[in-house]
Amino acid sequence: MRIALTVFMSSLLLGSIVVADDVLLHSGARLQGTILKRTDQSLWLDVGPTVLKLEMSDVAEVVAENPEATMIEVVQDDLFSTAENLRELSPREHARRLGPAVIKVSTPGGLGSGVIINRDGSAITNAHVVQGETALRATVWFPQSDGTLKRTVIDEVELVAINNHLDLALIRITHPDENSFDFATIEVEDTIEGGEPVFAIGNPLGLERTLTQGVVSTRNRAIDGLSFIQTDTPINPGNSGGPLFNSRGEVIGITNMIIGGGQSLGFAIPARYVKDFVRNREAFAYDKDNPNSGHRYHQPPRRRNFEDPPQLRDGTSNQD
Repeated sequence: MRIALTVFMSSLLLGSIVVADDVLLHSGARLQGTILKRTDQSLWLDVGPTVLKLEMSDVAEVVAENPEATMIEVVQDDLFSTAENLRELSPREHARRLGPAVIKVSTPGGLGSGVIINRDGSAITNAHVVQGETALRATVWFPQSDGTLKRTVIDEVELVAINNHLDLALIRITHPDENSFDFATIEVEDTIEGGEPVFAIGNPLGLERTLTQGVVSTRNRAIDGLSFIQTDTPINPGNSGGPLFNSRGEVIGITNMIIGGGQSLGFAIPARYVKDFVRNREAFAYDKDNPNSGHRYHQPPRRRNFEDPPQLRDGTSNQD
């Protein structure tokens, strides 16, 4: 019987996840836990302290308590995915599953964080992380069969779209082995409320894979014409562009700023802005040869003549 330890995120691939009680093996052994993922070839079983990967050829029977009530559907929506019926777990459990989807984004001028949103390597980060830069580099952590993560630096990173107003950028990473990436799902609806627990994973001050947790202070803090999620989750330079997760492991925002001199005053761009940006990425497509692309928009010339144009004049003088 071949059993390998692995790290698995419940939303890595499209499909269904069934929660089961018992897994019976041909050898006569009975394993109890929670099924995180099941395919025709393999089954991932969370037994508490670790996750077991079982080959389906070794499995005699799977006994589920209520398969219909525990079905999780992962749905592809444009470049990102959403999931229904996700269970609430601890940050420790989510970190094991979601960690491989969080990356470090490096440029000659600094570094930030990002989150992979699909298996092809599309990722979201902040516009100010990549502003004015074209030589991008991503550090990714790939799960290994022994349960460890392999740190890999990828130089093939493309800047796809950038929106300075929202402070969002879409990049694309090329897998060195042409395999699929682990990715995180984005919340289905904007239902976060003040007081709900959240956690962030990023690279503050270059300290890779740092997890911090807190609560939502308010869900709609108005700043410069936009609304942001305010949180007391510790956020520092280097967290910029990283994901803010809810207790179900969904991306609810992208961390992007703090108030200097304050304490526990961090902010994240809501997921609704992220989804709109991705769906309309063509409007913000980056073109290194065009200074008027999404990289930077020029201000229009100011109006100098405030009189009505000749076509609208009826022969009478303007009256204030």
